[in-house]
Amino acid sequence: MAWLWLVIAGLFEIGWPLGFKLASLHARYFAVFIALSVLSMALSGYFLYIAQRSIPIGTAYVIWTGIGAIGTVLIGILFFHDSANIFRLLFLTLILIGVVGLKLIH
Repeated sequence: MAWLWLVIAGLFEIGWPLGFKLASLHARYFAVFIALSVLSMALSGYFLYIAQRSIPIGTAYVIWTGIGAIGTVLIGILFFHDSANIFRLLFLTLILIGVVGLKLIH
């Protein structure tokens, strides 16, 4: 169950930079998106806390940030026209390999 909490924490980790980006693009809803960012941060931290009860702190932290980083980059590429050049994708793949590798050796 701890791994599920960690994945949920990682998904909420994606929410706060997304909220900041949306707040910067839609000034009319700035407060709403900032509030969603803060809520996402809080939930991400809470679920990480729960996951770390059973998963070593280093492993949990790297996987949590990896999910957040990979998810945020993919959202940037898919929805905000961020660069998807070969080097970005290569280094993103290296992060993914590291995250999966840590899970496999746990």
